Amino acid sequence: MLTHPSARVLDPGDLDAALAVLARDPVANAFVTSRVNVAGLDPWRLGGEMWGWYSGGKLTSMCYAGANLVPICATPEAIAAFGERARRSGRRCSSIVGPAAPTADLWARLEPHWGPAREVRTHQPLMTTRALPATVAPDPLVRRVRRDEMDLLLPACVAMFTEEVGVSPLAGDGGLLYQARVAELVSTGRAFARIENGEVVFKAEIGAVTRHTCQIQGVWVAPGRRGRGLSEIGMAAVLHYALRDVAPVASLYVNDFNAPARAAYRRVGFTEVGAFMSVLF
Repeated sequence: MLTHPSARVLDPGDLDAALAVLARDPVANAFVTSRVNVAGLDPWRLGGEMWGWYSGGKLTSMCYAGANLVPICATPEAIAAFGERARRSGRRCSSIVGPAAPTADLWARLEPHWGPAREVRTHQPLMTTRALPATVAPDPLVRRVRRDEMDLLLPACVAMFTEEVGVSPLAGDGGLLYQARVAELVSTGRAFARIENGEVVFKAEIGAVTRHTCQIQGVWVAPGRRGRGLSEIGMAAVLHYALRDVAPVASLYVNDFNAPARAAYRRVGFTEVGAFMSVLF
């Protein structure tokens, strides 16, 4: 039992304590919780280490260190320890992402050593809803994508990712990992699209799933079809699937400068409950 404040890499024996920390904010922690529920705390299965901060002998904060660096319920003391560990180990992640305040603190400590970043998005509203849209009817043409439609969906996913993140997901390994992730979402029934004449004109996925919440991601409308309300009726349809079949709360986070998207999400019932921050390398 650690009786003084300290940080260490968690192991499978710490699973219950880690889940208790994640449960303190099930919406903000949905991404990491979904991974831990599937993979536990074994670094090989989890795709990274889970760092824990102990105060008074109790696990109080964590940080997921994998493809993303994600502070979890992190106090200023914990952020100082996580920042020092990350500085010593060197940058291995492609982004830092998490609740805005601790992520900003973590980046301030790492920027002198890891910077400059390719882009910093300091305020990304975190939005949730528990109810189906009251005034927007769901698009009846939005449905789950079938496995034999992967070739139709993948170009839309690549276009969305490149537009949103600024780099292609096909770089590096030729897109093998990204294609595998898209295939997983399709095979588990969590990829949705409106497909017309062999073309995806709207799409979205349910990425992270826990028993408390699910996180919608990858919302995209084909450029030639924007401005016609497809995002609103499409999101209304996805919400019907999400809240009926997946979890009692749906969440997402969005760039603060994307005013049309924020307005569309508000119209289908989402409200802001917090903010994320992302640092992209």
